[in-house]
Amino acid sequence: MPSAHHFWELILGTVIALLPLINPLASAPTFLAITDGDTPERRNQQLRMACLYTVGILVSFLIGGTFIMGFFGLSIPGLRIAGGLLVAGIGSHMLMSPPKPATDDPVHAAARAKRDISFSPLAMPMMSGPGSIAATISFTSLARGWIDYVAIILGIIIVTVITYVTLRISDRVVRVVGFNSMNALSQVMGFLILCIGIQFVVNGVTEIVTDPVLLGSIRDAFQQS
Repeated sequence: MPSAHHFWELILGTVIALLPLINPLASAPTFLAITDGDTPERRNQQLRMACLYTVGILVSFLIGGTFIMGFFGLSIPGLRIAGGLLVAGIGSHMLMSPPKPATDDPVHAAARAKRDISFSPLAMPMMSGPGSIAATISFTSLARGWIDYVAIILGIIIVTVITYVTLRISDRVVRVVGFNSMNALSQVMGFLILCIGIQFVVNGVTEIVTDPVLLGSIRDAFQQS
């Protein structure tokens, strides 16, 4: 039975890993742009549905992660390395990309023309994009029992609630923080995401080079030579 310390550690780790990837503060201007012209009630309704979809998507990948790994023959270290490279790439892009107004994006322009944007693009890819999905699947390597899955799911729910509250008051957030400050914050988040991705890679490589089977094979090869 895992300790209470491990339980809370998993919740906190999930929040720390996912929150910069979803990055609701940086998404606030985009959310306002693609819901431009909606009534506050309509905007909040779409946001609620998007958050429910996000929880469903991430929990599905968390629970199905083990089956996905088994079906494709993926190892946990390989999954960590691949997920880490993807997350690090997203962080690097956030860190190096110049700021671009949300209204200039043709994808967002198309979203504004849709009647229902709660699933696409709000839930996917804005909230549950490739980075957050890869990180969620990687969490399966940390779960040793059902209680660990409960902790990770609680972490996902906490991040989604934070995202909901932030985007619900996004007009005030943008007005108070300002466009330049939000770009600076996005770059800070990008650096944090880059560090998280690199740590995923380091953990994966460490598991490979310290694998007893690999070390035994190397030792046997040296003995035979």
